[in-house]
Amino acid sequence: MEELKPKSLNFLEEIVQEGIASGKYPQGILTRFPPEPNGYLHIGHAKSICLNFGLAQRFGGGTNLRFDDTNPVTEETEYVESIKKDVSWLGFTWANELYTSDYFEDLYQFAEKLITLSFAYVDDSTAAEIAAQKGTPTTPGTHSPFRNRSVEENLTLFRDMRAGKYADGEKVLRAKIDMAHPNMHMRDPLMYRIRHVKHHRSGDKWCIYPMYDFAHGQSDSIEEITHSICTLEFDVHRPLYDWFLDKLGIFPSHQYEFARLNLSHTVMSKRKLLQLVNEKVVNGWDDPRMPTISGLRRRGFTPASIRNFCERIGVAKRDNLIDLSLLEFCIREDLNKSADRVMAVLDPIKLVITNYPADKTEDLQIENNPEAELITKRSVPFSNELYIERDDFMIDPPKKFFRLGVGLQVRLKGAYIVTCTDFKTDAEGNVTEVHAEYIPESKSGQDTSGVSVKGTIHWVSVAHAVEAEVRNFDRLLIVEDASELGDDFLKFINPESLQIVPKVYVEPGLKEAKEGQALQFIRKGYYSLDADSTSDKLVFNRTVTLKDTWAKEKAK
Repeated sequence: MEELKPKSLNFLEEIVQEGIASGKYPQGILTRFPPEPNGYLHIGHAKSICLNFGLAQRFGGGTNLRFDDTNPVTEETEYVESIKKDVSWLGFTWANELYTSDYFEDLYQFAEKLITLSFAYVDDSTAAEIAAQKGTPTTPGTHSPFRNRSVEENLTLFRDMRAGKYADGEKVLRAKIDMAHPNMHMRDPLMYRIRHVKHHRSGDKWCIYPMYDFAHGQSDSIEEITHSICTLEFDVHRPLYDWFLDKLGIFPSHQYEFARLNLSHTVMSKRKLLQLVNEKVVNGWDDPRMPTISGLRRRGFTPASIRNFCERIGVAKRDNLIDLSLLEFCIREDLNKSADRVMAVLDPIKLVITNYPADKTEDLQIENNPEAELITKRSVPFSNELYIERDDFMIDPPKKFFRLGVGLQVRLKGAYIVTCTDFKTDAEGNVTEVHAEYIPESKSGQDTSGVSVKGTIHWVSVAHAVEAEVRNFDRLLIVEDASELGDDFLKFINPESLQIVPKVYVEPGLKEAKEGQALQFIRKGYYSLDADSTSDKLVFNRTVTLKDTWAKEKAK
């Protein structure tokens, strides 16, 4: 285990370190990541994953992956498999794969024990009646007319609930605590409700299901979780968490809260993300505009960049809004070291080198990544007809335009210096072709021409170019903070969040690219080969621009 330096510890690490120093955890700590399998994980879950697994790794211990599958209405095996894939992809290995449904019988027995101790009762009140009984934060609640049923009657009714004798909503099991408690969660909270719905694992075995507040702490206790780490909204649930454990007299797991991750220009609610999917605003949970881990993976983000992002934002006790630009900085930092530089022309015009032999092709050796520890090169074909970017030529260039215009010189990346001689236009005055002459002595790496130029542009040989589609992604929402938008958030979808460039040209070596492979399109951005690619059509997703262009737009 690495040497612990107190100044580098966040408040949770300090708590763990103090416990270890006092001899509280001789077997090591045990944390858990307990997602509900009712949707795909998002970047906020990544923070929780990194925190739970990171604590266990740093201080010696393990982390359970426990699926909180207590609501059969919304849960699916598809989500279970996606969650396992995401956690593994982020680079973590769980100690045990567990399910709250594994504990249904244990939880039921805990409930019967609380009934026997007169700490729980079966209530026939409707949902509206129970809500009215709760009172308000400033006025005490009122007792249910069913609160004083005998232990024997409550046991009989609860067993009948389990046996399926009652319809959904006809009865619930409530804890008997204090209807005047200042914490509304302590005012006889629900423990069980009836749901005649098939469960994704237990099938039709159960028709009563525990509420989160009853299942959570007891599941932690069964697993002997030492540090149950939740987001801040569960702070008010902690007294109930402790109350159940105390009354049952079982292993005293403890809950700790930290600030959840709120990311700018997107939504972090599973319900809203599902709405985006169902209403086809996006193309599925793994749409690269989504903040889901699967969406980020498809867009080209790396596990290291997400872990680095979670480390940089730290662990706090107050909620705050993190700008998406920080996440983009982290992926740029990672890809700068790992992504090969390749040439792709997104808005092509033809450049004809008039003094280069028309029947000649050279295989030029061009560096893959000058930032890599080991410099490698690839072969790129060069000929007299090339595609270049349209904005690399101007008919009437201003001063300090270091690209092409009649009489101007530029270096072709990894190739030669060329001098623009003339151009052609169509009937509307649009440039269709640029002509230039090359300097044979100016070949990159062997330049003896003595000519110096300030600009370098990329290119693709026309005869060897491979056609591809490019998908450029940007922020999902035009507003920074979506937390106050409510259900009106769809009005703020960025109309330019996806821009498809249907016909671009890339160098021929990209036919061998692998799905998810990170590439830097020189001067354009970082891209990744999408799963939609076929042998006949390559599709590339833009992971991130080379610089933070969004900040510049906001400053205008």
